Amino acid sequence: MERWILYAVLAMIFAGVTGVIAKLGLKDISGDLGMTVRTCFVFVFVLLFAAVVVPREDYQKLTRHNLVWLGISAATTAVSWIFYYKAIQAGEVSTVALIDKGSFLVAVVLAAVFLGEQLTWRVITGSGFILAGLLIVAKR
Repeated sequence: MERWILYAVLAMIFAGVTGVIAKLGLKDISGDLGMTVRTCFVFVFVLLFAAVVVPREDYQKLTRHNLVWLGISAATTAVSWIFYYKAIQAGEVSTVALIDKGSFLVAVVLAAVFLGEQLTWRVITGSGFILAGLLIVAKR
């Protein structure tokens, strides 16, 4: 198995666990406060991670281009988290998590349009199955 596949599977597992743990952490508080507290912890953990793992010379390679696009990515992440926490506060984590993973469909389209990634029959078919699953689970 290629290393990136292992990383993707681990990301999937931890993302799944995250929603359940977050729902437990929201007991008696708002989703907005829960997301804010969680984000503070994430900030500290990522800084510690970078201090240990990122080579010092990498910091000198940062450009304005990197900062602009990563800043925009941070903004879209923040907006995603705000709505995710509002959704898990009010709804079932299993349904919210599935709908959230519909982001795959958005990523496929945007990657094809802006990054030139190929829309193969495999990707189109898999996307169709994901969309069908979303519709089945989301419909009550």
